[in-house]
Amino acid sequence: MIEIIPAIDIIEGKCVRLSQGDYNQKTVYNNDPVEVAKAFEDNGITRLHVVDLDGAKAQHIVNYNVLERLATRTSLVIDFGGGLKTNKDLDIAFECGAQMITGGSIAVKNPELFVSWIEKYGSDKIILGADVKDRKIAVSGWLEKSEIELEPFISGYVEKGIKKVITTDICKDGMLQGPSIDLYREIMQQFPDIYLIASGGVSRIDDIEALEQAGIPAVIFGKAIYEGKIKLSDLQRFASN
Repeated sequence: MIEIIPAIDIIEGKCVRLSQGDYNQKTVYNNDPVEVAKAFEDNGITRLHVVDLDGAKAQHIVNYNVLERLATRTSLVIDFGGGLKTNKDLDIAFECGAQMITGGSIAVKNPELFVSWIEKYGSDKIILGADVKDRKIAVSGWLEKSEIELEPFISGYVEKGIKKVITTDICKDGMLQGPSIDLYREIMQQFPDIYLIASGGVSRIDDIEALEQAGIPAVIFGKAIYEGKIKLSDLQRFASN
């Protein structure tokens, strides 16, 4: 059974969504992310993906107070990303209740530090963010596209002990046009032992079912819920498992 992981993206303490990572295409869905998280929890969901979009832009953790509220007011297992660039950022994230953190830009720009996090905290707590645009790794809140190819990037960190990888196809993110199933299937074929978390493009419950049929272990989605394309009650059969 595929693991379902709703996303809460934070700007100025509010629950928002961007389209294709564009900060100029921002929609505010709720002023109180805790209210959103509690609705997920009430429908049997146990996991949450939280992205500090202010942090991603500022290059350091910003919305740690929101993280702390989410962690203390729900029992959701939270992975947190966005702007984690230093040991201090990581300490703050864990102290504020994150059970896991996701590192993307840091894994590109400071691989030595990222590897030290894997060694210190273990592969259960450190997730590799391998977000792609045209199959090249994107960084800094997707504001920059590198020349690093996806598969070698993942391969290098699998060798360093990474077990969990979130891959977002940025061209699909927030567009409600369906996920890049072929891309995720290719990744799983090349790296069958990783826990791949697909992200981007989920527009309806059928997309989640298709990812499940493709053998993808987990999926992150957000806009489809916020836009009413997927009802929380539709998720209960996945959540209950």
